[in-house]
Amino acid sequence: MMIAVPVDETKEALCVSFGRAPYVLFYDTEREQGQVRENPAAQSEGGAGIQAAQFVVDGGAQALVTVRCGENAAQVLQAAEIAIYKAQGSAKEALEDLKEGKLPRMTTFHAGFHGIR
Repeated sequence: MMIAVPVDETKEALCVSFGRAPYVLFYDTEREQGQVRENPAAQSEGGAGIQAAQFVVDGGAQALVTVRCGENAAQVLQAAEIAIYKAQGSAKEALEDLKEGKLPRMTTFHAGFHGIR
């Protein structure tokens, strides 16, 4: 399974902003390998969440582990049947918690930060 995790500048800690995370870690659970990719939506003028969600879809992810997620991004992810999980802390801890079935599915999504950078 391919799991997407938005990470901050350290490339290790989960970023509190999904759409504007500077990087996304794509982790392949079968190969137990990860690749950190620059998030092309991070500096966009608007619609960062939707663009980041499409980046995750295009990256082949079946799951997203994130601190929070906006409604518009969630709609894109859900349409692609990508499971969304809530976590905090480091990407490594979040991936371990997901593997052990400890992460809750995200069921509530914020309205977004439209026009706010």
